[in-house]
Formats: sequence, C-alpha cells, structure tokens
Amino acid sequence: MMKLNLVDRKPRVLLLLPTRTYRASDFLSAARQLEVEVVIASDHPQTLSELSPLKSLSLDFRCPEQATQDILSFAEEYPIDAVVGADDDTTILATMAAKELSLPHNTIESAYATRDKHQLRRILEGAGLRSPWFKLASVNENPERVANRIDFPCVLKPLSLSASRGVIRANDSAEFVDAFNRVAAILRSSSDEDEHHGDAEHLLVEGFIPGVEVALEGIVVRGELKVLAIFDKPDPLDGPFFEETLYITPSRHSTHVQQEIAACTADAANALGLREGPVHAELRITDDCAWMLEIAPRSIGGLCARTLRFGTGMSLEELIIRHAIGQDVNLFEREVRAAGVMMISIPHAGTLREVRGNSQAETVEGIEEVTITIPIGQKVVPLPEGKRYLGFIFARGETPNDVESALRNAHRRLEFIIEQ
Repeated sequence: MMKLNLVDRKPRVLLLLPTRTYRASDFLSAARQLEVEVVIASDHPQTLSELSPLKSLSLDFRCPEQATQDILSFAEEYPIDAVVGADDDTTILATMAAKELSLPHNTIESAYATRDKHQLRRILEGAGLRSPWFKLASVNENPERVANRIDFPCVLKPLSLSASRGVIRANDSAEFVDAFNRVAAILRSSSDEDEHHGDAEHLLVEGFIPGVEVALEGIVVRGELKVLAIFDKPDPLDGPFFEETLYITPSRHSTHVQQEIAACTADAANALGLREGPVHAELRITDDCAWMLEIAPRSIGGLCARTLRFGTGMSLEELIIRHAIGQDVNLFEREVRAAGVMMISIPHAGTLREVRGNSQAETVEGIEEVTITIPIGQKVVPLPEGKRYLGFIFARGETPNDVESALRNAHRRLEFIIEQ
C-alpha cells in the first residue's frame, strides 16, 4: 500500500459512524491508541460530535455522491489520510470518498454489488463460483404465481437489509406466500422508518443451501486476502428464520474445509473487485464445499469484533485503521486462545422491563463480559422483523469447546422480563 506523506502532523482519519452503530466507542478507542486525529462523520452529528477531538461532519449516507462532495470540501482545509466506514450503511460512501481523495479503495461497482444481494448473486455466478438458483421478484407480484415457478425449499431475502432481517425459509407454496407477504411488509416498514437505503420494491428468492454456516473475517491488502479468523456457528441455521447466536474461533473444521472457506472468500472478493480493507463473509459448508452466502467490505457487525485480538492485544478496529493509514498489517496474527461471542436473541416482542442474572452469568469461568445493549423500558422485536439483539456475551478459553460451554452456561443464567 502507498505510504502516506505526512509532514509535521499525525494521520487524519475520517470515521463514518451511523448514529445507531454499536462500533463508535471501539473505533474511537483504537484511534486514540494509535494517536491519530479523528474526524467523525455521522447522520446526526449532535449525538457524536462531542467525541471528536477535531471536528464532526453531518452527512447524508443515503446520498453518497453529495456526501462525497461534502467530504472533499472539508478535506480542502483539513486533509484526510484515510476513510474508514463502520457498518453496511457506510460502505458505498467510504469507497466513493476514498476514490475521490486518491486513497486506496475498492471499486465503486463492488461497493454497490455488496449492498444488493441480487447483483451479488449475478456476479458470483458469472465468476463461476458455487451459487444456488436465484430469482428477483417484485413485491407487487402475485406470490402464488411466483411460487408456481420455483423449487423448494427456498429462502426469501430483502436485497439490502442486514443482520438476517427479513430472511425467511419456505418449504412449500403455502409457506412461500406467507413469507413473501411478510418480507414485503418488512420492506414497507423499513422504508417508512427511513432506514432502508436500497431497493424496497424487490426481493430475492434463492435455493436453500443445506449444511452448517461459518463466517470469515479478513482484510484485503493490495488485492490479496489475509484471513484474520474463521468463526464456527454451532447452532443450526436451517430456518424458518436465520437468527445468529454463537460465533466461535478458531474453527473446529478440518484444515481442508478451512482452506475451502478461505479460497471461496478470496475468489468472491476478487470477482467483486474488493482490493483494500476489511472483509466479512458468511458461507455454508455442504459436503466439505464452501458456498458464499454474503460478503461485504466491512468488519464483523455489532460488538462481535471484541472477540478478536491480534499481536499483544490489538483490537480489530486498530488493525483496520493501521491498514487504512498505510501501515503493514501482514505480520499481525490472531491470539492463540479461543474466543467467542453469543448474540442474545429476543425471545418475543414486547417491552423490556428487567434483566436478571447478570452477575451470576459473569461469574462463569471464561466469561469476560455480559453487555445488554437495549435500555430497560424500550420495545423489543424479534427476527425476522427486528434488527437488534438484547446484548452480547463474550468468552475466552483454551479451546473452542471451552468457550462454547461458557457462553451457553452464562446465557442460561440470564432472565429477560419482557411485557407483551
């Protein structure tokens, strides 16, 4: 990567942080650790402006072209040396801004493709990667007619919503019609909430891929994928909804399967045009073969990045910023100890009134932290309509089995009082 030519000043990093991101404090902590100057760009600056030691920007992430021009105007007075996006909502803007600032970047086409599941499928299939059959459907179509033209089981997906929101499996025509109407309602709701930045008029229908799910966390350096971690997802994800719970690393899959996972991710990144920066991929393993579900030019979501440490304790956010400002990250490897996170799912809709058992859960051997991220008194909505978790449990241990056992044990000690 091109080294920055900085004279008498620290590197200046533009952090793109949506107001609802979980990642603000972790990225800012990493920036302080590296002693870089930070500019926070958010869609609601009044919330995050006090966190920035330099200045904050108010940007409309829904209009990346205009937001890029705003960044360029700012950079005329305060030169920007790196652009780092925290979440899915920032990937297109981060790519556009980096390109216009002549910084290392992915292709614009790759940024758009990873935010559109149909376009992603077309590119991966065109590159010869394993792909299920898929069909684009309008939410205005008659779902019974659509059901007559497809095979089962299948999965229905919004084109750009994340965190498994709106992803539903259907095993027959009746389930398909119900799922179709449900996804269409979710798309209408997301548009009404002003949170949907993609196509709300279509959904994707694709063949269900049997097998177990895994995730890969990586970083691309000059077009070469560096694998940072492979996560097992030991809980079955067979539908009808696909709520993720456990992420455990290192993977317990065979060396051959892990090589398949890495090769599939590298091939997908190359086909899309991902050249620089973090990559998070979700895959299915069937008969020891890897199938790409989704891949995005950003790091793992929620607070899950806290499971990863590199070198002598470096966070994933610090590794990402180091790469963005031109430092070599190839020598940093994940710590030897096993680690994992449980994303605490919402059991049913209602108002969260109380959380019991926190202290007991934190006494479980191997548990590092239990974090409840939804305030008491807020309404909670489970998947597929919901888009949040109740919180996160983090653990470390000598083996992946130790970590998984600790997470399950801690979760059993928690009780959530939710009034309907």
